Amino acid sequence: MKQLGLVHCPRTHWTCGCRGSNRICAVQMKVVFMSGRFLTDSLLFASVLQLMLVSLSAMMSHGFKSSKQDFTFGPWKVTAARNHIMKSKDIERLAEEMNMPSLPEMLFGDNVLRIQHTDGFGIEFNAIDALKRVNNMEDAVKVACAQEWQESRADSEHSKEVVRPYDWTYTTDYRGTLIGEDMQMEVTKTSERIDLEKLKAREQIMFFDEVLLFEDELHDHGVSMISVKIRVMPTSFFLLLRFFLRVDGVLIRINDTRLYYEAGKSYMLREFSTRESRITELKNVPPALYTDPNEIAQHLTLKLTECERLELPHPNSAADEELQ
Repeated sequence: MKQLGLVHCPRTHWTCGCRGSNRICAVQMKVVFMSGRFLTDSLLFASVLQLMLVSLSAMMSHGFKSSKQDFTFGPWKVTAARNHIMKSKDIERLAEEMNMPSLPEMLFGDNVLRIQHTDGFGIEFNAIDALKRVNNMEDAVKVACAQEWQESRADSEHSKEVVRPYDWTYTTDYRGTLIGEDMQMEVTKTSERIDLEKLKAREQIMFFDEVLLFEDELHDHGVSMISVKIRVMPTSFFLLLRFFLRVDGVLIRINDTRLYYEAGKSYMLREFSTRESRITELKNVPPALYTDPNEIAQHLTLKLTECERLELPHPNSAADEELQ
């Protein structure tokens, strides 16, 4: 009697080894028969049922199930909420409102990561506002890239669909949305940097979560996605919003927004950076790293860095407040 094996498609994220992430993706699993003999009807039914249960379990644990987590950090409340992928009709309506021919195939419109003070002000990260930062008009640089992509995929049935009058890579320089009805944080330029060495120190992680905002696989020839994750320590919190783009055979781009707050300070530090390299510039980098944002980032050319302070509305909002 032959065995039934489950093989995960390389484009899915059910395991940590795929693209270096536990993120959810489209379910694309196939059944592989390990011998030439046919299964009996009963065994086939049992095997398929087992496959369905595995798929359902994976979906429930990787983001298709609605969930919401709250964590209190002194006067701050961190909220991580995730929900289902937007319905097709809602995506079509939103695309029309944004004047874009299409939107990412996996759009989590209700997913959000929010950091809010008891006084009402704060910052949040959501998919809709991230997409509002995508260029919905023809851009010479983006179109040139699309033409190069098209040439590299001349045999693809989708290659003729790439050059469009909008940024088909969904590249966004989104850095978060300031919130607050009566007051908001004020953004000012600064030369102060986040002390990344300090963040490397071993410290208890009181809360951690990651939220996927959108993802698109560019007709199976790359990936464009943005996600946000946060970790809260006893005296600070650190957040990373990352947009990752890989166009197979053309380029890799990463836009990072890092946000750091230390208890007692009257401001947050926010750093935005853009890293990008053409594939031709990565000849000495193992191709296996191209799919892992954490690994490939250090090999990309730094194009831009901007540092800002998010000033709290009044000093008393942060200073001398006792953490719980």
